[in-house]
This record gives sequence, C-alpha cells and structure tokens, in this order.
Amino acid sequence: MLDKFREAKQLEIDSLQKDFVEGRLPAVYQGERPSFVEAVRAKGPGAVIAEFKPASPSAGILRDSLNPMDFADMYANNGAAAISVLTEHKYFKGTPDFLFMMSRPGVPLLRKDFIFDPLQVAMTASSPASAVLLIARMCEDVNHLAQLIEIARMPGLAPVVEIFDQADLDMARAAGADIIQVNNRDLDTLEITLDQARRFIKQKQEGELWICASGVSERSQVEEMASLGFDAVLIGTCLMTAEDPGAKLAELTGA
Repeated sequence: MLDKFREAKQLEIDSLQKDFVEGRLPAVYQGERPSFVEAVRAKGPGAVIAEFKPASPSAGILRDSLNPMDFADMYANNGAAAISVLTEHKYFKGTPDFLFMMSRPGVPLLRKDFIFDPLQVAMTASSPASAVLLIARMCEDVNHLAQLIEIARMPGLAPVVEIFDQADLDMARAAGADIIQVNNRDLDTLEITLDQARRFIKQKQEGELWICASGVSERSQVEEMASLGFDAVLIGTCLMTAEDPGAKLAELTGA
C-alpha cells in the first residue's frame, strides 16, 4: 500500500525538484504557527486530533460538498486539540491549500501526507502547518528519517513519526523522534485493532508524546487510550461520516 502512495507522490516531488533547481521554492511561512505539542498536552491525556479528509482509499468519498473552513470552525468549537489535514490528492482528494483554508481558528494543523523527500518538508514549512507526519517505513534508513526530522524542526514544525511495528519504533527512536504515532491498521490486511495501541504504549518513555491513530470512534475508547498513557487520539473517518460531525466531536472530547 505504501508503495502505491509513494508512486502517487512522485510527480509532486519531481515538480518540487524542478522548482528547487530554478530557485523557485516558496519561503518559510512567516505567520503564527501555534505549538502542536503544547496544544495536545494542554488537553491530554486523551486529547482529540480531529481529521479532515474528503476520501480514503478503502472507503472512497466520505462526504460530499465539503467546506474545509466550516470544518475548521466546527472542530475548533467542539474541543479539538489539533486538526489533522489530509493533503494527498489521488487517494484522499486533499490539497495543501487546505492548510491555509483551515488555519483561521488558530488550532494547530498537522499536515498528513506521504512525505519522504526533504523538499516536501520544505513545502510544508511554507504553509501554516504546525506539525508534519513522517511515516517511518517510507524512509530508506535511520539517517533518512533523522534528516527529515531535523529539517522539520528548523522552521518550527513538530515531526510526528508514525509507526506500524517494532522495527518502525526502533527506527523512530534512533532517528531522534519524540512524537510517536501508533497506527492501528495492519497494512497487509487493512484490518484495524486497538490491541496494537494497547501493546505499544507499554514502551512509552519519559518526555515522549504518543498519539493513537485509527480505530477510535467512541468516548469510552478515548478514555481507555488516555488511561493507558496516550497523550492524544487521532480520529477521522467517524467524524467525516457522522450526520453531525460537530456533535460527534463534542461527544468524543467530552465538550
């Protein structure tokens, strides 16, 4: 699955490389970039990172007639500590423009995409995003991941490193990651189980911030993950498909 996502990003990377050679990369964003870590810790453990994604590879279009600005306000008003913004176009129907459209409420934004080239991180730094997702196993080795983490931190982006297994966690730690996101989806079967989060949280170390992603759709699950030590849970599909996403988020956050 990750290979097809990597392939889908190649045109974007080729374009960024051309811009870089010709000296046309955008400048670092100069506006306010609220702290992702501080926002999560303020509402954690069990803070909710509400996700905005028009579609997914497994479910197709999740919701028609979306206004990203309306969702940003809705999420901000119903207790979201941060907003995860899908910017991948082919499979999730996202765009980096969402990062600008959803920055108005001042809630920290996490750019969620398939990012494995330094120029993708640089492009993220030209947006109002406060954090960027880095998937450990999309990197060639520890040094590659460490480079992306370092580039992200320079303009003030929080690098969120996503793991699927023990090798990913070991690589993340070796690369200097201090924000760990456990994805509960099995990439081979696409099945989701919270047992993944329950198992990995036992390895949380002092000073680290941990996020549970995929499979949480009820307040009781948010509370369980918080009790286990997760600083935050990332919730997307159940919000995007809810009849009233704001009310569903208020239920999940306890707002």
